[in-house]
Amino acid sequence: GIVASYLLMSVLHRNEDLREMLESTKESLKLEAMKRIVGLIARGKNASELFPAVVKNVASKNIELKKLVYVYLVRYAEEQQDLALLSISTFQRALKDPNQLIRASALRVLSSIRVPIIVPIMMLAIKEAATDLSPYVRKTAAHAIQKLYSLDADQKEQLIEVIEKLLKDKSTLVAGSVVMAFEEVCPDRIDLIHKNYRKLCNLLVDVEEWGQVVIISMLTRYARTQFISPWKEDGIFDENSEQAFYESDEEKLGTPQSKPYIMDPDHRLLLRNTKPLLQSRNTAVVMSVAQLYWHLAPKQEVGVITKSLVRLLRSHREVQYIVLQNIATMSIQQKGIFEPFMKSFYVRSTDPTHIKTLKLEILTNLANEANISTILREFQTYVKSQDKAFAAATIQAIGRCATNITDVTDTCLNGLVLLLSNRDETVVAESVVVIKKLLQTQPTQHSEIIKHMAKLFDNITVPMARASILWLIGEYCERVPKIAPDVLRKMAKTFTVEEDIVKLQTVNLAAKLYLTNSKQTKLLTQYILNLGKYDQSYDIRDRTRFIRQLIVPNEKSGALSKYARRILLASKPAPMLESTFKDRDRFQLGTLSHTINSKATGYLELSDWPTAAPDSSVRNVEVMEPEWVPSMGKTKPLKSDDKFYSDSGEEEGAGEEGTGSSSEDSSSSSSSSSSNEGKLYGLHSEETDSSQSDKSSGHSDKKKADKKKRLQLKKKAKKAAPKERYQMHRPPTHHPLTQELWNLRTFTPKMAYTHTGKKKNRKQMGAMGVSSPVFVPMSSHELLHRMTGKGLAAQYHFPRQPCIYGNKMVSVQLTLTNSSDHTLEDISIGEKTSSGQNIHRFSSIERLEPGASVTVSMGIDFNDSTQAANFQLCTKEDQFSVSIQPVVGELFLPVTMTEQDFRKEQGKLQGMNETSATITMAPENTSNQALSKKMVSVANMGVVPTGEDSLYRFAAKSVSSGDLVLVSVDLTDSSSGRLTINTEKTVIGSMLLRDLKTALAQP
Repeated sequence: GIVASYLLMSVLHRNEDLREMLESTKESLKLEAMKRIVGLIARGKNASELFPAVVKNVASKNIELKKLVYVYLVRYAEEQQDLALLSISTFQRALKDPNQLIRASALRVLSSIRVPIIVPIMMLAIKEAATDLSPYVRKTAAHAIQKLYSLDADQKEQLIEVIEKLLKDKSTLVAGSVVMAFEEVCPDRIDLIHKNYRKLCNLLVDVEEWGQVVIISMLTRYARTQFISPWKEDGIFDENSEQAFYESDEEKLGTPQSKPYIMDPDHRLLLRNTKPLLQSRNTAVVMSVAQLYWHLAPKQEVGVITKSLVRLLRSHREVQYIVLQNIATMSIQQKGIFEPFMKSFYVRSTDPTHIKTLKLEILTNLANEANISTILREFQTYVKSQDKAFAAATIQAIGRCATNITDVTDTCLNGLVLLLSNRDETVVAESVVVIKKLLQTQPTQHSEIIKHMAKLFDNITVPMARASILWLIGEYCERVPKIAPDVLRKMAKTFTVEEDIVKLQTVNLAAKLYLTNSKQTKLLTQYILNLGKYDQSYDIRDRTRFIRQLIVPNEKSGALSKYARRILLASKPAPMLESTFKDRDRFQLGTLSHTINSKATGYLELSDWPTAAPDSSVRNVEVMEPEWVPSMGKTKPLKSDDKFYSDSGEEEGAGEEGTGSSSEDSSSSSSSSSSNEGKLYGLHSEETDSSQSDKSSGHSDKKKADKKKRLQLKKKAKKAAPKERYQMHRPPTHHPLTQELWNLRTFTPKMAYTHTGKKKNRKQMGAMGVSSPVFVPMSSHELLHRMTGKGLAAQYHFPRQPCIYGNKMVSVQLTLTNSSDHTLEDISIGEKTSSGQNIHRFSSIERLEPGASVTVSMGIDFNDSTQAANFQLCTKEDQFSVSIQPVVGELFLPVTMTEQDFRKEQGKLQGMNETSATITMAPENTSNQALSKKMVSVANMGVVPTGEDSLYRFAAKSVSSGDLVLVSVDLTDSSSGRLTINTEKTVIGSMLLRDLKTALAQP
């Protein structure tokens, strides 16, 4: 009592000190107090008494203090609802705070106040947060949806609208949270996933780990409803899944009536995009991918998960337990995939019993004629284990092996009989029980074993083992007619001191012997029945009365006594020795229900595969093409207002025809090149005519008049230049001047884009816009080797130019070379692209002579991800699967801006949007010129001028989303530097940081 009083006084004194610090006028004391309070919460201490003092500081202007206050409020808002409600107006104001962390924290606290009266306020806050510019706030909104739904389920329809909006979000930070909200609120609304399916598949690699688990689980359920089964036995599996069988193949197979199974490209997309996650460091992610492959992949592809699952066995015991349970279920249906890793399931002396038992289960499942001798040798060691429960489980495993593999039944039986002489009672007892089950399968061949067990009966003390021997002797008493009466005699002596289970089997033995050998056992049976009649257990008394009326007929006996022999000595079916994991596959792998072998609350069952393939077009997403995308044919003549380009629409159409028909044809391109140059400079044909007349005329007055006329025309054209001036059709790429001008075409002089994607006037942004890329040596990558391509070789490089096919695409140039001795025809990109990215194909190349090369351009929307773009490179005779792997630095366009603009934009991208690291610089890279060269060689960035000698700044924007990427290098310390990257694309920022850090460390 004294100690408790002392502890109570110390807690009160501590809380009083903290309360005084919180009520102080000094921000430093308040901050220190909040740090201590959060520390107490982290250690599990109760700090709820300080709620009134803490909540007063919720309106503090100190950002760090406000963050800690919100951490505290999230913890205790539900417990102290009345006090929290008093500050609700402060939380609402904080939802408009410039700092994204404060906005998110305010929403988190608001959703933690579990009071129905504020449901409308919470709903409004969630809707506003769902449209917030910060992905972190949108992520918090997704979390709040689940809290609001659990508080008031009537808000479901409105919440579904918010979920539908957030599902369209392209941020990897939001994806996992909104899918979790979807699973919690409306898991049956599969229609919301259709349009977002491919996006989720492509974002999956970049989503945070726990988000990956949730998305994979949801996509597994989705796939089971939208794709047909890849396990059809009557179909033929088409390995390429994108091309029909050739006629010759059908002839060889000889089954023209069997339709080949062609996997849906979206089904393949899911399997392909989840496969890299098998290398994840998070065990839950690996387990999620494993269960996805188990439930969705063709049987011949499931083997890819085995190495990853075996790798997880090196983890903690808790992880091992879950993984081994899932492997045990898999190994029943597909032994072959785990058989090469059998040694990984050998038991170690340091393993706990539950792990040993699971490994034993898997080894038993993997046993076959080829490896049974190895497994039995391993089992012999396990039987000698000091862990009695494990030794008993090993004997049961031996029994299962003997039942499943008939070639070793006798060997196992002999081994189990030898174990009957073991000193350990547990081993002997389990051996007897297993032998009993095995003998039921072949009773006629093993009477010697029954005799041997009868001789050992006196030495066996475990009740279950004694009962099993008595059952065996009674069941097969006609095969051991001399031994059975003697065993009954011994049991009559010890009947009163035996366990109930042994007494029951003794009564059964007496009844069977009375029916088969009444001369020797009649008196013994009557004696045992009399003992049982007065036993303390009512089970024994009931059994005794029943047996007496059944086998000893008298006047009171009914018709049942006539059938006593048929009842007691009926042939009984042999017991089936089966795995305890046999029926667990009815639950989805990796779930709690599978672990506990019972349906848990909230478990969502996997649906059966649909018999017919559902409509795949529901997953198609309309891509809005920009106005300046080139058309493949004649364009409409320009209106009279558009005479800025040329004098007649017919000339425009003809020029476009020449440009669009074949960009590789030099003659047609050169003829249209000069025409397009004129258009780019905004010159009319009248100007050209007048300039020619200048040359032909020698009069100075005429020259002055023509000059004045030209100036007027230029001014008129400048004023009347419409928007279409910056939405030109594709020019020929052969003329260098035309190409240089085209590189600058997407940004108008009066408009640019900020990192939020909203248009701002240049006066507000300063001198910010896309600049021309700095020249760096071209680095080519092999796309297709000439041996693999049967003579066709392909290389690709990134020219670092804005793509003419789409403002979200990265420009890629392919160099195709014919290394064969024959002409290659119809070189093109296949219609189906399996990676899900938007790819603009190059025009088909009709002929490529031996030894010739051609360079073509294509555009790929990588969605700001380094995931490879996979497609088919086709010729007339063959198809080759190829992939273009983007380098993170090539996903940008260089941006030019002033130092003031750089600092302003950098200030908006602090906190979670900032990634930094200390770097070691090679001496050769410390100079201004060398550093800039090194940086722009790694990433397509623009150099930002700075007035500081030791600080270097670079800016770029991502091609797909247009988000700014700001890089600064601080070399104040001569020995090392500080590299900082600010961007909303945190994944890209981390990858860029890694590449730049590596490059700057190399000379």
